[in-house]
Formats: sequence, C-alpha cells, structure tokens
Amino acid sequence: MPAKVISPIEVYKYLPKTNCKECGEPNCMAFAVKLVNREIELNKCTPLLKEEYKEAYRKLWEMLKPPVKEVEIGVGDKRVKIGGKYVIHRHELTYNNPTAIAIDISDDMSEEEILRRIKKVQEFRFTYIGTTLKLDMLALRSVSNDKARFKEMVTFVANNTDLPLILCSFNPTIMEAGLRVVGDRKPLIYAATKENWREFLEFASIYKCPLAVFAPNDLKMLGSLTKTLIENGVSDLVLDPGTVPKGGLANTLNAFTMLRWRAINEGDEALGFPLMGTPITAWMVMDGDPSLKAWWEACIANMLILRFADLLIMHSLDGWSLLPTMILRQNIYNDPRKPVSVTPGLRVFGNPDEYSPVFMTTNFALTFYTVKSDIEAGKVDCYLLVVNSEGIAVECAVAGRKITPESIAEELLKSEVDKKVKHRILVIPGKAARLAGAIEDATKLTWKVVVGPMDSSEIPKFVANEWKRIVQSAQ
Repeated sequence: MPAKVISPIEVYKYLPKTNCKECGEPNCMAFAVKLVNREIELNKCTPLLKEEYKEAYRKLWEMLKPPVKEVEIGVGDKRVKIGGKYVIHRHELTYNNPTAIAIDISDDMSEEEILRRIKKVQEFRFTYIGTTLKLDMLALRSVSNDKARFKEMVTFVANNTDLPLILCSFNPTIMEAGLRVVGDRKPLIYAATKENWREFLEFASIYKCPLAVFAPNDLKMLGSLTKTLIENGVSDLVLDPGTVPKGGLANTLNAFTMLRWRAINEGDEALGFPLMGTPITAWMVMDGDPSLKAWWEACIANMLILRFADLLIMHSLDGWSLLPTMILRQNIYNDPRKPVSVTPGLRVFGNPDEYSPVFMTTNFALTFYTVKSDIEAGKVDCYLLVVNSEGIAVECAVAGRKITPESIAEELLKSEVDKKVKHRILVIPGKAARLAGAIEDATKLTWKVVVGPMDSSEIPKFVANEWKRIVQSAQ
C-alpha cells in the first residue's frame, strides 16, 4: 500500500480555491483529486507559485512528495529522471520514471570501439506498440586506475555525445579528474563507500551532482552512509546494495525488496532513494562464451526491474539480450488505470483505390499494431477504420458494449471513407461477427457488413481469395 493515503479534501484546503482553470481542470477540487491520484503535477497550479501561497505550497509538497525521491541525472532535454515512486506494486497506483538503462564504456577501449558503442547506444531504436524504446545513458568506467587515461576517455566521450553520464571509480583522484571535465553536465558520481565517502561527499557538494552509495550485502552500512551524507547536505542519492550473480542473486533480490519496502511502507527516509543495479557484473564473474554472459546479464536485469531497480548498468549491445529487458520495462511502466490506446479514425495502408477493402478494428494499441503489422507484412492496399473502444480489445469490447453498432456507424460516417471508395462494404473482425446485422441497420442499410477473419494474420489471404468476389457480388 502507499505510505500515505491522502484525502482530496485535505489537499483542497491548501489550494487557492480560485477555480481559475489554469491547470486545465474545471475547478480546484478536480485538481485536488488528480493530485491525490498522482495524475497531475503540483506546479500546474500557477497561482500556488505566488509568494502569498508559499507556505501552502510547502505543506502540499510535504504531503504529496513520493516516499522514493526523484533524482535527475544530466542536463537539458536528455536528462534522465529516476525514482519518484509512490507504491510498491504497480497496480496500487502506477510507476513513473521508467528504469534507466546505461551502457558501459571503459578506459581500456580504443577510440574506435568507444565511438562504435556511442553510435550504437544513440541509434538503438525499437518500436513497440507505438512507443519508441531506446537506451538512456553511458557509464564511463575506470578499469586502468590511471587518472590521465580516465580523463582522456571522459573528454573523448563528452566531445562525441550529449547523453547523460555516470562516472564510475572508487578512487577519489580518478573521480576528480573526470568531474573536472564533465562536472557541469551533472553526471551521477559512482560511488561513495565506507572508505571514500568523505571525498565523494565533497565532490557531490562542489559539483552539485547526484551521488551513488555502494555497500554490497550490507544494508546497515548503506543506511548509515546515507544518513551521514544527508546530514552533511547531500540529498540527491542513489542506492546500490550490490548485484551478485550466481549464488548471491537471491540475496541481491532480497536487498532490493527490503530497501523499497522500508522506504515506502515503513517511511524510512534514509532509504527513500532510487535503487541501482549492475547486471554488468555477469561479464566479470561468469565463465564461458560471451553470449552466455549476455544471457545472464539480461536475466539479472529483468529480475532487478521486477525488484524495483530504477537504474541499470549493462554491457551487451546485442538486440536479442537488450530487447526483453526493454519490453519488460515498457510493459510495467504504463498506467494500469488507462488502457494503452491509439487515436480513433481512418488509417490508409499502401495505395488503395476506390475498390480497395475497408477493414475495422478497435483502438486497443496492441490490437491496432498487430493488425497494422499484418496488413503491412501482406502488402495489402486498404483502409482501416479504428473505432474507439476505450482501449479494449475487439472481443472484450463487443461483450462489454465498449463498441456498439451505433458507435461503429458514427465512426464510419465521420471518417468520410464513402468519398474514397465506390463500394459500401465494411469488413469487421470475426470476433465482432454478432454485430454485423445491427451495424447495417445502424447505417440505415447504406453499408453492407462482411465478417472477416478471426485473426488479422489472415487478412492478406482474405483479400487475395475473397475480396474480389465480394465486391463483384455486391455490384
């Protein structure tokens, strides 16, 4: 459960109560309800930003702030936000700030290899249910333990990309060399330990950068370091309890779970910070073929995402190992209160003419992109009428009356597809077959409805074998 259950009335007490609508809501009470549901940001209330409401703003912020602090890494449009979590389980509210994925670059790599990895990270794109999946950051590691070499590598990377950075070294001298180059880009400093925390605290204070705290297999030490850093004025922290593959994996997952539980359910503010994992350790401790290491890295990354990791450092750039992690992330980091949907309306595929078929589907995103993919794969020239089902799939939308003959007829009329084709034939999905007659009635018999395939993968075959006959019989 969320750490705090807040009433909209309680929030409303501190709002200006002007009902000015500048936030986009019809009144202040509607704004309060959205604030409680974490569907809108407090800063959207512009009157609240005035000096006279300063104290009310502070009280609201204290009331509404997430148990897990939001931390920013980087600057400008590409900065990454991690943390900011309100709940343990996604279905309790929703998760925001998807787990950031950083790919490593080490200072023992050649410039050609570094450029190749930067290019692959920047160009990595995969479209999944209408969303472009991409990588987020670079983690620059010192493995040479050479200050000059690390500085040279950081400079080279900084000159070739504006992606957010993580500087990785436990050696204060080396870390300072890197910060002198990119300190103004607000990189994540990785990491403060029980041996170096004084120097790293100073770096975080001078450069105003977020700081990772590392205490493997020792949550007591992690909490102690965090409290000390907070007391000394460093508040943008990221916690790394250690990632140990093989026999240590169970302890790793338990540590992540306990940290998030104590932050949200027990209100332990010293542990209320984003969590980071390092699946890259699979490459350091596992034996065998590189593909086996990449496989283990992907497995660990997926488990850590399910155990609340807000940031991961990985090594593999192979699509087969990255995509399962990125798709899992996408599936978790969406709002369960809002079905994933696309905008209703008419879509055009290929180069349809006046005798091309008009298909129908719903605006559930997964359904739409599946149908779209099947049509494009079959190179079918056609029109596709996407009807608003409130983001519900065809079979459920029919059963739940999320689409009705009347709503389909209305969308058909609104699309003006009748101006693009000479026939008046609408092909509906096989799973909506029982609506066929009623749709014809709703169009006042101006359209004939044909029941198409049960599965959209059969659309190319349906068009090749059936469509010409259907059109001719209708003439």
